[in-house]
Amino acid sequence: MILLDGKTASHAVKEQLKLQVDLLKANNKRPPHLAVIIVGNNGASETYVASKVKNCSEIGFTSTLIRLDSSISENELVHAIHELNINSSIDGILVQLPLPKHINEQKIIEAIIPEKDVDGFHPVNAGKLVQGLPTFIPATPFGIMLLLEHYSIQTKGKHAVIIGRSNIVGRPMSILLSSNQQYGNCTVTICHSHTSNLHEICLQADILIAALGKPEFVKQSMIKPGAIVIDVGITRVEDASTKKGFRLKGDVAFDEVAPMCSYITPVPGGVGLMTIAGLLKNTLQAYLTKQ
Repeated sequence: MILLDGKTASHAVKEQLKLQVDLLKANNKRPPHLAVIIVGNNGASETYVASKVKNCSEIGFTSTLIRLDSSISENELVHAIHELNINSSIDGILVQLPLPKHINEQKIIEAIIPEKDVDGFHPVNAGKLVQGLPTFIPATPFGIMLLLEHYSIQTKGKHAVIIGRSNIVGRPMSILLSSNQQYGNCTVTICHSHTSNLHEICLQADILIAALGKPEFVKQSMIKPGAIVIDVGITRVEDASTKKGFRLKGDVAFDEVAPMCSYITPVPGGVGLMTIAGLLKNTLQAYLTKQ
């Protein structure tokens, strides 16, 4: 079993990005600029946003963090996004999800102009992805593709099974893995809450991607020997024995599944770090497109 180490792979991506930023600065050009909006004080969101800001700093990006109260109205949030849309010094805009329940997330996603949608969620960018056109790939699927590339994992002809059909991970992941590219050309099956024979399908998977948000849902009995297992899930599970009072769990029961695998991602330290790498690459792309 080989661990797909997100720390090692993301470091390689960030080193490459830092070289590109250093070259821009050497040519007296400004660095890429990412604006992040966080609404309210969700603990997990705070952690994710802090990590994104830290990673921007490490590779030489400029970042702006905008904190808004959870009571903000939907229209006020749309206005704040509009101000960033028209700001020529901002290359990428990210609104940290989830949002308070009184705000329509889809409306907020669509408020960001496609050219600055570095999360890759806007319908225009989603449509381009489906058609195989250049676009911003949603950061988590992009990060997974970068991870496969870093470890030179051959995917051609393999059966990839994805548990979860969200627009953020499952669906775009299925498009990428089935597309005609070096780390694609898979036969893809998407499973979800209405899949009646889930165990049997998972046992056919050469590549299994778990993205359903249920801690340790995937058990050893669901794994084909030698499978590649990619765990997208990350859930805070209460644990009084830890200093923080919680422990991070993935969708895969790692300890029992790992011995069955050829490759597997850890949680934490796997896909989460690659998601940020994908976001940073999208931000650089947004910057270069404007030049």
